[in-house]
Amino acid sequence: MACRSGLRALVRGRLPSPLPSRFVFQGLRAFSSGFSYTHCASTVPLRMETVGGALEKTAEKFGDRLGLVVRHQGVRRTFEELNDRVDHLARGLISLGVQPGDRVGIWSPNCEEWVLSQYATAKVGAVLVNVNPAYRLEELEHALNLVKCRALILAKSFKKSNYLEALQTLCPEFESLPPGSVSPDEILPARVPSLRLVVHLSEDHLGGMVRFCDLMEMGGPREDEKLHERKNKVQADDPVNIQFTSGTTGRPKGATLSHHNIVNNGYFVGHRLGMSEQEKICIPVPLYHCFGMVMGSLAAVLHGATSLYPSAGFDPTETLLCAAEEGATALYGVPTMFIAMLSNPEMQRAAPSLLKTIRTGIMAGSPCPEELMGRVIREMGAKEMTVCYGMTETSPVSFQTLRSDPPAKRCRTAGSALDHVEGKIVCPQTEQVLPLGLPGELRTRGYLVMLGYWKGDGVDRETTSEVIDSARWMSTGDLAEMGEDGSIQIVGRLKDLIIRGGENIYPREIEETMMKHPAVEDAHAVGVSDERMGEDVALWVKLREGFVPAGASATASGEGLESPPERLSTRPGLPDMLNQVEGPVEGLHAPPSDDVHNKVECPVEGLHASPPDDVHN
Repeated sequence: MACRSGLRALVRGRLPSPLPSRFVFQGLRAFSSGFSYTHCASTVPLRMETVGGALEKTAEKFGDRLGLVVRHQGVRRTFEELNDRVDHLARGLISLGVQPGDRVGIWSPNCEEWVLSQYATAKVGAVLVNVNPAYRLEELEHALNLVKCRALILAKSFKKSNYLEALQTLCPEFESLPPGSVSPDEILPARVPSLRLVVHLSEDHLGGMVRFCDLMEMGGPREDEKLHERKNKVQADDPVNIQFTSGTTGRPKGATLSHHNIVNNGYFVGHRLGMSEQEKICIPVPLYHCFGMVMGSLAAVLHGATSLYPSAGFDPTETLLCAAEEGATALYGVPTMFIAMLSNPEMQRAAPSLLKTIRTGIMAGSPCPEELMGRVIREMGAKEMTVCYGMTETSPVSFQTLRSDPPAKRCRTAGSALDHVEGKIVCPQTEQVLPLGLPGELRTRGYLVMLGYWKGDGVDRETTSEVIDSARWMSTGDLAEMGEDGSIQIVGRLKDLIIRGGENIYPREIEETMMKHPAVEDAHAVGVSDERMGEDVALWVKLREGFVPAGASATASGEGLESPPERLSTRPGLPDMLNQVEGPVEGLHAPPSDDVHNKVECPVEGLHASPPDDVHN
């Protein structure tokens, strides 16, 4: 992407040194006057503590307060009980040979055992490896081998996936071993040679595997003494968690986060929410993701708040029941989750309770339409709902709206930098900081930037250097603009930029324009190869129910496939209509998903309202 004409003449410096000549502070938030740079200084110091230490501190301070509720398991634990059970698991892991630095995977939906594993591995100095519950066999194999997992904790099954069968297929060698045993060095799983210990959450006695319930009872005075030694040796800068992400390039990588990374991110996300020990946070988002683990579980522990888990996977009915019956004060979710809850039959019954208790929460994962934010405020009572921006590599949140921001601002921007975080918008080619209002790549810096991408026995410096420069600036790969108040607006992905005949085209601009048409529910623009122009724009459009194309055939195609069609076609003239579309912006900006199977070949001007049909997309 070429920088805008004359841009270099406008940019007089690059960060971090030297700073642009005009540099001002507004309160505690620093801005580069006229340039796209922000730094949120803070009077609240960073916390130099470990994940396990944070739980122990909260257990000492709020021991008799309710700390954990897992509704689908009937679990209710005070912080003291939670900490005690974590120590039981930690002693069990030590008794089975888990060493500091060992990678311990967890492949499970939300449950109490997940939370226990999060804090127990941290206390013994191990590194928890979050495995996506949706992973299939090949993805599991890649993940375990990439980070050389020594142990794996897994559920029996989830939805249509049988985890135990998958692991037995991957590592049949374990079946020859007696139940409750650890794989000896002479019996190595051929496909995952680093794996020695498998712990499962079922009640079955399986060859070469240990039951979680038995592991909780292992370990005595000797392991208790070792646990005390381990906890004292764990440092805040040690790695504590690996999460798989595609990053900004290539196939999934293991983003490695330290105690310092996630303790502070969880704390300051909660701080911006105004979180206290009186909070009850309903967390229907998955624990394997930073949203659930850091912004949910860890943030709650750091502030002495109660974590409420409605179900193993997202269920709108159970989430509403949980929030209403438990008196939740905060509710988390991605936009589609809130849409599902608002349209759920249980919503009408839950609304009176929600309006009394819900005050805040987080909506993240994709842009939030203003209409949706308005409904969440009116119908759920979440007047202080916030929006976050981030990525796994930044622990994850770098920008978050304020509770006091107008609803429109919470939807149109990703907020301002969190405490102690720097952000800047640069020209990808020159690395220079851009003037305010110009789009460029967003980069962030601070305590939140990951240690790096793990590969084998440690962080892979070469791969990491592709996204983190020598000054520790993290390349997000997102295109953004910065306002005068330091807030950012995400305008697209750098890799999604379409260069058509030398002209830079941002897919999101096309999508937002298309979304103004009253017949369009969703739209996505992508670049496709073109012999004459180099690239051209392909557009995916989903119509609202009740609209069908006029003068064109609508055909359902690809139904049942796991991915949308590779190429879409439209009638000539559609691009010419983009600037003529008017009306309020509605709908969601989510990527085409597996339940989108219909293709329409028609111009926008050919849409009209008609009775619903089987094919209306």
